[in-house]
Amino acid sequence: MRVLGIETTCDETAVAVVASRIGGDGGDILSNEVMSQIAQHAAYGGVVPEIAARAHIDVLERLIVRALDAAGTDIAGVDAIAASAGPGLIGGILVGLTAAKALALAADKPFIAVNHLEAHALTGRLTERLDFPYLALLVSGGHTQLVAVLGVGDYKRLGSTVDDAAGEAFDKVAKMLGLPYPGGPHIERLAEEGDPARFDFPRPMFGREGADFSLSGLKTAVRQEIARIGTPTERDVADLAASFQAAIVDVLVDRVRSGLRIFTQSGGQPNGLVIGGGVGANGAIRRALTRLCAETGLRFVSPPPGLCSDNGAVVAWAGLERFARGMTDDLTFAARPRWPLDANAGSLHHGKA
Repeated sequence: MRVLGIETTCDETAVAVVASRIGGDGGDILSNEVMSQIAQHAAYGGVVPEIAARAHIDVLERLIVRALDAAGTDIAGVDAIAASAGPGLIGGILVGLTAAKALALAADKPFIAVNHLEAHALTGRLTERLDFPYLALLVSGGHTQLVAVLGVGDYKRLGSTVDDAAGEAFDKVAKMLGLPYPGGPHIERLAEEGDPARFDFPRPMFGREGADFSLSGLKTAVRQEIARIGTPTERDVADLAASFQAAIVDVLVDRVRSGLRIFTQSGGQPNGLVIGGGVGANGAIRRALTRLCAETGLRFVSPPPGLCSDNGAVVAWAGLERFARGMTDDLTFAARPRWPLDANAGSLHHGKA
């Protein structure tokens, strides 16, 4: 089976074609076209929804043609059309969702509405063979949560952020330090040159029961330290970046460790830990989780960094997983700016959907 996937939930316009692999050992990415909007948003220090939506309109048709050409097929040669229907910026979601519906209608193909978070949660199964159940750490600009992945469409949230998401914290601290947008990669690069022990920043929620996250207090502590210094030198900026990143890493590892306990105490035995979302490309976080999994005997599945950030391949794969199980959607499916993975999220979630 081959599925075309479209992703427009934030500031990357992306289209891909993914094929199932005989034997069920992951999938083959036949094409994966991504157009970033970083240049358009950099001057504002963050994503401007109206600019993002217009940029998606400008390039989406071109990317669809490129993705099909690179995959060596045309629209008649794919079995289904998938698109992210949320969560994310409503204007951008509508662009990709409408295009996918139009293609499905015109080509008489099944349509699949994909939850953007589900796409990241299932990425580990795209890159290698991984059986259910497993634990997924989803960390991006808008989301930070731990999810028990029990099956396609079957998720249980174990913990989530009660305030800022990890990517949001990275970007806000980077802005405080005078670094360009997006801030995460710049903080990671500077952290390699800095002293992570110089500033003793807090580790919110560290050691507490449950698996929720809180990063707002850490962000405030960095702001207060910058104010105390006055005008940070290059050395100060590097040390601040290193100390902040070290605190983020410690928090994520502690919360994952707690999430694993919750998973096993509930009678489950995870087959692995998968990381997904843009922050999942951070090398320090990956190394720390690799060590945690080595200590606990758990398999760590870390997709290539390019599949952690927003892209069409993971959307196409999630669509393929759903299509293989007969899970398709009507063309009346509405865009959802908020769309939790688990049915109980309304009562469990205190932060962002």
